[in-house]
Amino acid sequence: MSISLLLEMAASGNPDRTAVVSGDTRLTTQQLSELADGGAGVIAASNARHVVYVGTGGMMLPLLIFAAARAGLAFTPINYRLSAEAVQMLIRRLPDPLVIADSPYVHAVGSDNIGAGKHVMDSEAFVAQARVAEPAAAFPDPDATAIVLFTSGTTAQPKAVELSHNNLTSYVTGTVEFDSAEPKDAALICVPPYHIAGVSAALSNLYAGRTMVYLPVFDAEEWVRLIDAEHVTTATVVPTMLERIVTVLERGDHRLPSLRTLAYGGSKAGLPLVRRALELLPQVGFVNAYGLTETSSTIAVLTPEDHREAQSASDPAVARRLGSVGRPVPGIEVQIRDENGAVLPPDQTGELFVRGEQVSGRYAGVGPVLDADGWFATKDIATLDADGYLFIGGRSDDTIIRGGENIAPAELEDLLIQHDQVRDVAVVGVDDPQWGQAIVAVVVPPPGVHPDPEELREYVRTRLRGSRTPDRVVFRDALPTGETGKVLRRQIVEELRTLERVERPAAVESSQ
Repeated sequence: MSISLLLEMAASGNPDRTAVVSGDTRLTTQQLSELADGGAGVIAASNARHVVYVGTGGMMLPLLIFAAARAGLAFTPINYRLSAEAVQMLIRRLPDPLVIADSPYVHAVGSDNIGAGKHVMDSEAFVAQARVAEPAAAFPDPDATAIVLFTSGTTAQPKAVELSHNNLTSYVTGTVEFDSAEPKDAALICVPPYHIAGVSAALSNLYAGRTMVYLPVFDAEEWVRLIDAEHVTTATVVPTMLERIVTVLERGDHRLPSLRTLAYGGSKAGLPLVRRALELLPQVGFVNAYGLTETSSTIAVLTPEDHREAQSASDPAVARRLGSVGRPVPGIEVQIRDENGAVLPPDQTGELFVRGEQVSGRYAGVGPVLDADGWFATKDIATLDADGYLFIGGRSDDTIIRGGENIAPAELEDLLIQHDQVRDVAVVGVDDPQWGQAIVAVVVPPPGVHPDPEELREYVRTRLRGSRTPDRVVFRDALPTGETGKVLRRQIVEELRTLERVERPAAVESSQ
């Protein structure tokens, strides 16, 4: 099934429903469909073999997703926050692309910068031409690539993840009921267009029948205003956004009466933040969604019922679920394997493997990386409890090996974040001549608070084994994060290494 069929179904079922609100622009499903037809004509006339978008999103994202599909080409939104050189490098990796860019980025990705034969159009010019162009309609192979997304590339060159039409439509039709939304339901979308959450939001909300209200550049005050102004019923945020929203809610008389569902994901949310959000918005159903680019978005969900049950539970096993990502969505199988590939029983920690129609596990220039039975290695450390709830313990690459013992940073972070003098925390391993790696807790305290490092170390020591006690505790005003709220651990480690190199000569000099 092609993703373009999702728009055809929406336009046929309810042509006059408002599909997109983006600034001053409002499009019905029929208008979006007609504009996508014209956009496909513009793309076909360019003789391009790929479609690229560099910009902040809004209306342009769903328009280009469906226009590219109807032109029979794959589509790639690229991170506009990257340097011009990095954007150009990614574009050069794609075959003969037509690049559509918002006006602030047109010059940076001009055809002189990305190579001869590559065409660049301003977003406004593309829309203007799409309104008058001869429509085009292709019927791509369901197994053909529909979307290519570049990974963040924080540890290596970004990988180009290929998602087929079947991968994406399997996710949408497996998790969303067609036209199931109420007539006035609206979704506020503020996730980046180049992230899988942005792509899946455009597909799933259109299929469900919700109006998509776009906030291309996140601002917590504006987010709250739009919720009320557009009577938004559902929204998706990353934890850093949720923290800022909570701050706005705490200092103002905001009740958000229209909001029924608030999903969060993209990175780990601290339990104190989740609990505070639940308290501030008791009428809202919270959803924790976990997924990867390679899995076409969400593969596990902690439901609103799970949140409220865990929040009020006296049973520790049930209360613990608030720190989980819930249970797998329909069509997804999960396994936890040890380092030798053996499947582990419940409550044992290992690497998470997933399988299902929505799972791609395929990279441009590499091909599929699934095993012989179709399982994808996520590289995430995880535990599955006896009731099927999935707990993510961080990336396998982040594991700290201290004195031959493997230590998951998430174990210490989940504990430290409970301390009333810790607002945010990241635990990393740094090179150490005695232990191989030393444990460093990088703590962000609340404003005006000055914790005692030894008190925090003792807090961990009395609750975990001594070998898991941080060797050092350092303080920062904020942690470096990416656009989806993920902590940039490699950047923290490099900053600590740089600081150590600067301090070491001084220490040597003072001892002489």
